Amino acid sequence: MNVPNPYQGNYKLLIVIPILLVAAALFFIPRIEKGVDFRGGTLVTMQTKEWVDASELSSALTERGFSVSSVKSLPNPAGYEVEVEIERDNRLTHAEELKTEFFSKIDEASRLEADVTATNQSPEAIEKYVAARKEIDLVANGLFEIALLSQNSSSYPNTNELKKTIGLIYGKILDDSSEKLASALSELVAYESAQFNEVSASLSEKFLEKATGVVVYSTIFVSIVVFLIFRTFIPSLAVLIGAAADVLIALGAMGLFGIPLTLASFAALLMLVGFSLDTDVLLTMRVIKRKEGTARGRAYDAMKTGMTMSMALLLSFICLFILASVTHINTYYEISAVAIAGLLGDVVATWLLNAVIVLAYVERGGHTGETDRPFLSSIFSG
Repeated sequence: MNVPNPYQGNYKLLIVIPILLVAAALFFIPRIEKGVDFRGGTLVTMQTKEWVDASELSSALTERGFSVSSVKSLPNPAGYEVEVEIERDNRLTHAEELKTEFFSKIDEASRLEADVTATNQSPEAIEKYVAARKEIDLVANGLFEIALLSQNSSSYPNTNELKKTIGLIYGKILDDSSEKLASALSELVAYESAQFNEVSASLSEKFLEKATGVVVYSTIFVSIVVFLIFRTFIPSLAVLIGAAADVLIALGAMGLFGIPLTLASFAALLMLVGFSLDTDVLLTMRVIKRKEGTARGRAYDAMKTGMTMSMALLLSFICLFILASVTHINTYYEISAVAIAGLLGDVVATWLLNAVIVLAYVERGGHTGETDRPFLSSIFSG
């Protein structure tokens, strides 16, 4: 099948399609829900022989005081797999905040306690220790209250003993919460096996912080490498715009189809950045660096090569998506669904957006290795 050259005639009109897609994506992106990895909470995966009504299970858990995020009951070769996501309740979140605050202050209080002994109980050392001890006592008593214990931190004159006790108390709070959930599920579901995966609020924040750092640093390094390759502003900017548009379209699809932001879907987004850069660099190298034929002809040849790459990879992820639909493995589903949306978005972003920018640059007089012109001159020149 011979695809007609889309760059003949007024090719600049092609840019309308990716602009509309990106605008639509920006509308759906705020609807993306965070998974347990980035939100915190408990994910319970149960294997059952009989089908479980997801809505009834969700209602029953809600009646027992659990904040249910989602319940799924899906068939698999061994019977049925039931997935329950429970949001981390305010009690556990507050307990974790108190625990973090306590352990951030206890070492200083222990040092001041040692200073009291070392200085033969000097008034100044005692005053500093008493002030620090009041702060940690207030936090510790908050944890005792959450654990429904009548103890008071003042009954622990030694900070080391209090430190050990608080660690045990926090563990008890977590164990009580897990046991309560496990007990409720055992009453409601006749499962053969169950796996509990709990992600704390602080850990989910670290995941999100690390993910944001990866995006920022990768963007900086990619920008440097791309500019070193082309040594001109407009082609380098076009490559980055194409990759950004691809990711935005994929994110929009996640919001539209309800694909949560998890470690799996985030990994798929990073993979899309790499593939998008491949096709964008392929296009820009062909049009900018090569001399044979016309710029439009070179862009068309690059499109045929890039489309072959995209279709081969798209077919692979469609197969993975079918496998995920049969086996109901969420990780496979999230990776394949995001990859399919991103690869389709890459076709639009590369060949209808990036290509238009690069062709317009070349036909306005842009040349290979043009480093003596100011970076922004090609934007504002006629």
